Amino acid sequence: MTDFTRSNAAQARLHELVPGGAHTYARGADQYPEGMAPVLVRGSGCRVTDCDGNEFVEYGMGLRAVTLGHGYRPVVEAVAAAIAEGGNFSRPTVLELAAAEDFLNLVPTADMVKFGKNGSDATTAAVRLARAVTGRVTVAACAQPFFSVDDWFIGTTAMSAGIPEPGTVSFPYGDLAALEAVLAEHEVACVIMEAATALHEPPPGYLPGVRMLCDRYGALLVFDEMITGFRWAAGGAQQVYGVAPDLSCWGKAMGNGFPLSALAGKRAYMERGGLRTDDPRVFLLSTTHGPETGALAAFRAVVHAYATTDPVGRMEHAGRRLRAGFEEITAELGIAEHLRVTGRPSCLIFQTCDPQGRSSQEFRTLFLRELLRRGVLGQSFVTSAAHTDTDIDHTVDACRGAATVYARALDHGGVDGFLEGRPVAPALRAYAAPRRLTELVR
Repeated sequence: MTDFTRSNAAQARLHELVPGGAHTYARGADQYPEGMAPVLVRGSGCRVTDCDGNEFVEYGMGLRAVTLGHGYRPVVEAVAAAIAEGGNFSRPTVLELAAAEDFLNLVPTADMVKFGKNGSDATTAAVRLARAVTGRVTVAACAQPFFSVDDWFIGTTAMSAGIPEPGTVSFPYGDLAALEAVLAEHEVACVIMEAATALHEPPPGYLPGVRMLCDRYGALLVFDEMITGFRWAAGGAQQVYGVAPDLSCWGKAMGNGFPLSALAGKRAYMERGGLRTDDPRVFLLSTTHGPETGALAAFRAVVHAYATTDPVGRMEHAGRRLRAGFEEITAELGIAEHLRVTGRPSCLIFQTCDPQGRSSQEFRTLFLRELLRRGVLGQSFVTSAAHTDTDIDHTVDACRGAATVYARALDHGGVDGFLEGRPVAPALRAYAAPRRLTELVR
């Protein structure tokens, strides 16, 4: 049995010092079975080790921020060389110029780029710019999981305490008529969306239709490329699907785990934040650490890796192999309608259902627990280029054991007797319950 004694002690102490016990809600202990939330000390490739010495094959890879693998040597060496010469200065560096050139070579639909440190800053800068350009306030955000920590988006979620009316309306993905109804009813500054997700490829004609509707109604089109960038392709979804947004927002895998984001777009709009405009200036992005040398060097090394190797191909190969093994197991056990893996090969997720076929957090928790016991860590099966055939074989073996327990619980009619503790809960919810801490360590 995998031991989590030291991780549990570290997690208890984290709850004393950090609200929620983690700096990202998706990394919280409430996203894992009780008493089985590893606190990590190191990683290499796709393997991570916790403070109890347990080793896991990791999926999700830093919330999709690591596509080349943990400790990828060319990135580490580029960062080390850059910061040895200084990390932050009072004027731009030649590295900022080189990184901007690299980025715009990757994303030819954009004319200008500005770097930041996190994705929320980039999406909020896009919203601010769109509001200034159009003179409108309302944001039309696609009904997709996440866009920003800022009020305009978080105010639309269940975790909206302390936020005034966000001025944001929602529309469903894949439905042009629904989007047109929103645009006709509201004076919309921008339409922000992921062009595709793990679960949804754009229907034929959908993205060109979105582009046409934005033009017709005078709204800017903003693509959120946080996940699709460097996972669908180096140039993101706009490269794959051939539709050019007015603005696009990037982050996550740009630095293979090093913090970097970007707002990119057409010159006519981006210049509103510069010195070549007679219009009122827009406060786009202005951060002390946005242009620090370490992350920019990491980005340039990532660009080189994508130009000289095939990370997307390796991610997709690993994902296809994992899905094939997984589906063979669930078919053998007769539970394929209850335990499924779905999504783009480089961005797989698993879906867990109870005996009645309803989505189930209890069965999700059971599956996570059994994977952890067998050396697999992940809230998904999102791969990296570092996942080798050996790692996939290990994962498929773990899935076989976990799915066998899952099948027994289905036959039993539920998880009682199979699962200790409370189930996982949605990361964004109005109250700490059902995973409220009942004890505090002093």
